[in-house]
Amino acid sequence: MKGQSIIIKKVKKGGHGGGHGGSWKVAYADFVTAMMAFFLLMWLLSMVSPEKRLKLASYFSQLTIYDSVGFSFLGKGADVLDTNIPKRDIMPTEKQFGSFFSIKDELQKKLKEQMEKRMADVKDQVMIDVVENGVRIQLIDKEGKPMFALGKADLTPDAKKIIKIVTENIKDISDAKVSIEGHTDALNYSTTKYTNWELSTDRASTARKELENNGLNPDHISKVAGFAATDLLIKTSPTDPRNRRISILVFSETKGEHVKKIDVIKEISKPK
Repeated sequence: MKGQSIIIKKVKKGGHGGGHGGSWKVAYADFVTAMMAFFLLMWLLSMVSPEKRLKLASYFSQLTIYDSVGFSFLGKGADVLDTNIPKRDIMPTEKQFGSFFSIKDELQKKLKEQMEKRMADVKDQVMIDVVENGVRIQLIDKEGKPMFALGKADLTPDAKKIIKIVTENIKDISDAKVSIEGHTDALNYSTTKYTNWELSTDRASTARKELENNGLNPDHISKVAGFAATDLLIKTSPTDPRNRRISILVFSETKGEHVKKIDVIKEISKPK
């Protein structure tokens, strides 16, 4: 109509940005592809014989960027996973991992048997267990039956007999190392001149001397340390006499020691 203004409406068609864009599809496709490759790898591994899986595992566990310890697969074609390679070339040798590792279960069993036979009256005060890297022997106090004189670093006759049995069984293991630790309970000393730190260290050192007196080569001693009351055996009862103990760890020289220890400063405590 005459005199009427014409209104033109422009409609802008929106894109598919933001949550409706296509970038997520690329990420999702990458994820699905990766998962497919992963499951395909798992399926292929399940079809491979144990001998071939062993060889693969050995290759990747030995290969480093610094040397050529692992045997190369490059250029071998169809014989890449040849299973005719001698087992000694695939499996770790005693020289690599220490012969002690092959006998630690036997050592634990032998020590337990001898403690039951020769120290039956105090066998419940000797804890022998296999840990990740060796065998741990703990001499533990009991009410009325201590392993050391009260508040001192003097071994009791029973403790000396136990250490003698331990020495007899470990002194001829050529690649074994020995770590000795002293522990106390959480009762406070009345003086600051001689504390649980000194007492636990002195007791560990006394145990070391007794091991050496019974024939252990001093070169086999790796560590002698006192931990006072920072590593309690009975954590729910800090004053329990069983917290007072000596721990002797026998481990492989080639594997080293990996037992984690608490490295904190706590209030100095007094033993019973």
